[in-house]
Parts: sequence; structure tokens; C-alpha cells
Amino acid sequence: MRKLFLLPLVAIALLAVACGEAVVPAGDTSPEPDAAQAVAAAQSNESAARDSDSEPAQAPAPEVKAPSSAAVAPADTGTPGGVFRRLWSDPPTLDPHLTSDTTSAAIVVEVFSGLITIDLDLKLAPDIAESWDISPDGTVYTFYIRPNAKFHDGRPVTAEDFVYSINRAASPLTASPTADTYIGDIVGVRDVLAGRSDRVSGIKAIDDKTLQITIDAPKAYFLAKLTYPTAFVVDKNQVESDPSWTDSPNGTGPFILKEYKVGERIILDRFADYYLEPAKIDQVRMNLAGGQAMAMYENDEIDITGVGLFDLDRLRDPNEPLSKDLRIAPPGFSVSYIGLNPEEPPFDDVKFRRALNFAIDKELIADEVLAGLRVPAYGILPPGFPGFNPELEGLKFNPELARELLAESAYADPDTRPRIVITVPGTGGNIGLDLEVILEMWRQNLGVEVEIQQVEWATYLQDLNRKRFQAFGGLAWQADYPDPQDFLDILFHSESETNHGGYSNPEVDRLLEQARVEIDTGKRIKLYHEAERMIVEDAAWVPLWYTGERHLLLKPYIKGYALTPMTIPKLRHVYIEDN
Repeated sequence: MRKLFLLPLVAIALLAVACGEAVVPAGDTSPEPDAAQAVAAAQSNESAARDSDSEPAQAPAPEVKAPSSAAVAPADTGTPGGVFRRLWSDPPTLDPHLTSDTTSAAIVVEVFSGLITIDLDLKLAPDIAESWDISPDGTVYTFYIRPNAKFHDGRPVTAEDFVYSINRAASPLTASPTADTYIGDIVGVRDVLAGRSDRVSGIKAIDDKTLQITIDAPKAYFLAKLTYPTAFVVDKNQVESDPSWTDSPNGTGPFILKEYKVGERIILDRFADYYLEPAKIDQVRMNLAGGQAMAMYENDEIDITGVGLFDLDRLRDPNEPLSKDLRIAPPGFSVSYIGLNPEEPPFDDVKFRRALNFAIDKELIADEVLAGLRVPAYGILPPGFPGFNPELEGLKFNPELARELLAESAYADPDTRPRIVITVPGTGGNIGLDLEVILEMWRQNLGVEVEIQQVEWATYLQDLNRKRFQAFGGLAWQADYPDPQDFLDILFHSESETNHGGYSNPEVDRLLEQARVEIDTGKRIKLYHEAERMIVEDAAWVPLWYTGERHLLLKPYIKGYALTPMTIPKLRHVYIEDN
């Protein structure tokens, strides 16, 4: 989902937040991405362990193959019942229209739902809409709502519920940080967001079970965008009558939010009348109180935890009793990075930005500090993701060139150089060994001093969305859906609300806008390749890492738990094997 997710504060202890919005704190020890943009914030390497966890006149979306190890076990056997226990963090929100991180999204996708979903094979699949038609020109979508789809209180879902929900997400009063990104293609949404209209003109109910949506141009990725929580349905009666409605939301997903006590726990109960196959487990319990994840796992307090570098060698030993619980998850579709604001000195000088990139020996850090658990990132799109360009060289370590660029920049003189502060999520703990090494490389290779400021996760997200940072780190963007538009357009178009650094290049905008409506898939990918090359050459970011192989512990009686590279609904497939 948007994929901002928090990366673990001790980078070597990470294993992988965001939904569509993908902001993920960069030191997350989650067994799966992410994603996002973002798994929940980790207060220390032991504080949280979770998984981040996709027609005529219209080009098909790029296909992506699900990793062969996507599911730990098939979910078609086992007796229903039981409880699945995990460690988590307090979500910044449980309102789907406000969700922009993987900590929140991983819960929201289980309690709420939308027209379309992404299945365990990372393919688009019917959700509340059992089918849909697309007009010959690729701009009008007609969705047919399942007759058995209902809210948790038993009320049937209607087309008018979606009309209300899209209008609410677009309303300036809602202040959604994701509406423009995920539903902005619908005709009239941007007029409502801008206050020019009070009603989205491009969505209407034909009858109770038929919904029609009109978009501004044929776009290959539009259906995929509807899998993001911004497009999920909410109950108008509850939302408008109860200001605290997210404390006990009347959702449509496979689980009901039974209880949420901040800093203590979240309990999800199985929704027996779920319109697809109901969940097999009775309950999901999320411990929000923190603790030492490995100790909690060994004491049978939780059923799953990510594994960091400190424990990995021990767990790989066949003589270690827990070695039988060790699982390997496929790499996540995410990239961690340091974001730069090109409107703030010294990052308004492209030579200075490029110098910072060339001064980092990512190969050394990946091998010696991160023990091969991360893959150096020299581009934006992660390996295996549609549109990934293996020929993109990027700004690889070259300290001599870095010093030349610094000398040619407007900020060569350290006496007049502005103070540089990178803001990261955290509450005063370790910033991560990888970031510490990067700061030292900048110091040694360039003589550039950089300070770190830590901010609590929820506040960090607010300030990030408001573009208040000079530079920002501790983040990863996790894919919401398998299309390069989800990274390149959403993160780097000058008018994108999730372009958190404020990067702007008219030629990049032109390429991204052309790719939006390009029908030929091959031509479309070439446009994205060129846009990505320019973004990297402009040093809009300091790309850091792609997720490598991820490790986790999973109790042997837990079956059907899918290890996916994106945040998708999946807990209904989990079951507990009979003894």
C-alpha cells in the first residue's frame, strides 16, 4: 500500500509500511515489506516485528509473477478456529481515506474493502465488485456489486455507498493525503479537492448494485489504484453520526475490529458473513505494548516475528530448536532512501546532491554492515518489479568525482554552507548503523557534516505530507500495485501530493504524463525508463537499499500465512493446523 513504512532503527536488525501510500520507517524488522510506502514504526530493533507485508483502447498493466515462496502453506485445509498472535505498533489512523502508511494499512485492509483487490498471486481480483465492464474508449468503468456483500452490521452494500465514500475521500474536509494520488483520475475528484465543486461528477449509481465511474483518460493502472484504501467503502450513517467511528468501524472486510486500546492491543474478530470465503481463524490479536520480539516468540506469546542479523546465524544452526521455524520470505517491492528538498539549500544545487550520492560506498555497507540482507539501490524501481531497468547504472561510488562536484557546487565552502539536518522517525534511539556509516562517509569523503533529528512516527508522517523537511530518511516506499507508475509518477511528478521532497523537472513531468495514457506497453516502459534515468541523474533522492531475502520465525502450527512483497489482505487465509 502506499508505502511509506518505517525502516528498523537498527538497520542490521531489520527485516522489513505503507500502504499505496507508502511510507515505511526505514528500520522495520517486519517479516515482509511494506512495501508504501511502510510498515509500522519500530522504536528499537526489538520493539516491533510484523509483515508488510497489486481492454479496448487500454493497455494491459505490466504483469508481475508472485514469488514462488509467496505462501508458507496452502490455506485449503485445517479446522476453522483459533487465534493468531503478533507484535505490532499503534496505527496512525484506521480511517481508510486517511491511510498512508503500512502500519495502518495492514489493519485497514482486513477490516475494510473496496471494489477490487490484489490476490496472493499479486493479480487484480474481484472484491466487492464481482465483475466490471470497460467502455471501448477505456474511460468508463461499470462495476457490478455482489448481492451478498454487506457491512459488519448486516446492511447490504450498495452502489450509493461507493458514491458517498469517493466523495468523502475527495472532500477537503476529510483532508485525505492520498485522494489525489489514488482516485484523482476520476472525473471531478480534483475539482472537489480544489474546492471548485462539492460533488464528484465522474461517479454515479445506476441502481443499487451497479456503479459507474468515468476517468479523465484511458489508463492501464486505474483498476489497480482502486485496491488502495482511499477507494474503500465506508458506512455513511456511522461516519456522519459518530466522530469516533474508527474506534469501532462498521467495515466490510473479513475481520471486525472488536477492540483497540492504544499502546496495549488490537483485537480483530472473524466476520462470519463475509461475502467471500470467511476467515478460518476466529481472532487476530496484535500486541501494541512492545517488548523483545524474540523473547516473546520463544515464550509462545506471539506466533510470528521478523529475524534480525544478530539472531540469524544462531537460527540457521540445525542444532538450534527454533531453526525448524525459520522461514525465508521473497524480497519486497520496496526501496529505502534519503529524500532531499531541492527548494532548500544546499539541496537546490544539483551538483551538491550528486556529490552526496557519489560519496556513499553502498556495496561496502551492504556487505560489511548489513551482511547481505540488503541490495544496494542505484535506481528507483526494485528488482523483479514491472519496469525494472537492469541497465540503469546510477550514481555509484566515486569519491574523486564526488569531491569534484562538491568543489564546483555553490556550497563548496564549509564556512558558508547551510546547516544540514536529516529528519528520521524515532524517539531518541539508535538511528541505524547504515545511516551512521553514511554520515561518516560524507564526513570523510567530502568534509560534509550532517545532523540527525528524530521525530515520533505519526508527527513525522504529518510533517512529511506537509513538505516541512530539508531532508528526510528512515523511510522506504513499498509498492501499492505492480505498475511503475506507482513509484515514478506518484513520487516524482511535480504535482503529485506524495512528491514529499518537491522535486520538479518539466521533462520528467512530460514523460510521466505521456506514460499515463500510452497504450503500447513496450513504449510505456521505455518512457518510464527514461524518466527514471533523469530522476537518478538529477539526484532527486539518495536511493539506499532494496530489500533482499527476508527471514522470519513462524510457529509450525500456523499455516496459510502468505509472504508477500506488498501489503494486501491475507489473514483470512491463515489457519491453525490440528495437533
